Amino acid sequence: MPPETPARDLLPVLAPAPLGRLLVAAVTPFRTDGTVDVAGFERHLDGLARDGADGVVVGGTTGEGTTLTDDERIDLVACAVDVVGGRAAVVAASGSADTAHSVVLSQAAEEAGADALMVVTPYYCCPTQAGLLAHLWTVADATDLPVLLYDVPRRTGSTLAEATLARAAQHPNVVAIKEAGGDLDRLGRVAGDTGLACYAGDDPTALPALAAGAVGLVGVAANVAASSYRRLLDAAAAGDLADAVAAHRDLRPLARALSAHVPQAVATKAVLHALGRIDGPRVRLPLVGPEPEEAAAIVADLAAVPPAVDPALARVALVPGALAGGALQAHRPT
Repeated sequence: MPPETPARDLLPVLAPAPLGRLLVAAVTPFRTDGTVDVAGFERHLDGLARDGADGVVVGGTTGEGTTLTDDERIDLVACAVDVVGGRAAVVAASGSADTAHSVVLSQAAEEAGADALMVVTPYYCCPTQAGLLAHLWTVADATDLPVLLYDVPRRTGSTLAEATLARAAQHPNVVAIKEAGGDLDRLGRVAGDTGLACYAGDDPTALPALAAGAVGLVGVAANVAASSYRRLLDAAAAGDLADAVAAHRDLRPLARALSAHVPQAVATKAVLHALGRIDGPRVRLPLVGPEPEEAAAIVADLAAVPPAVDPALARVALVPGALAGGALQAHRPT
């Protein structure tokens, strides 16, 4: 009988990660009246950097970027640079469905001190592959910053074909992609064949994605448990399958709690508020707080999170009445 292969060194060696291994898709705290809680944002980012985040994504989906005004988005980028600059990369989510608007946001983010841009595939308008490529190259041309593409077909209605990604990668500023389509076979091909560094974009499949060729994670649950995701990624980078699997199993109930019942921004803010890490769980319309049955499902999942992640998670209580409703933006530019 052949000897048992040790658990160590069974993971592939992770390729270099141009923006760091752990990027947190940061929430944007709001006050009760819907205005941005800048002090709360600063405290949250500082905690993420102290807990091991290599970078923060500002104004993305989890940060409710579609309900932020342009001024708010750029002010948050500048705030992030002030708070974590030099400790963690600041990645500005500057993509939109309008190429010209994406260019303006990207240039403003560069001026505010961002280290990189995250550019989502244009949503709703469903361009052809030629249109997608023209959009990405135009935005990449607009600044000197490295660009992290973001492919999330379930949200945008468009998919970046692998051939399009290979062509996009010919632009010197296009260095990576956040792959959030849920197809690990495709992720492996993208990681191996396009020349782009591939970041996992779904918390529940973070470890399988690393095994398939991802270099790191752009994660939501890391808002709550950055140090545990740091452990997972460090174990994977060291080829330590046993510890990586253990970390993945510990985090699985948390990832489910934050992704399976309500939009991730809603669940993540509710949990961060319950833990006392942000002052309020407010989201902006059209997002609203969880209904009673949704809150109960989140709490049930959190009860299964082991103490090694955070013993307080198993004791979280969500009061639906205190979480209900969404706020309108405080102002809109004329």
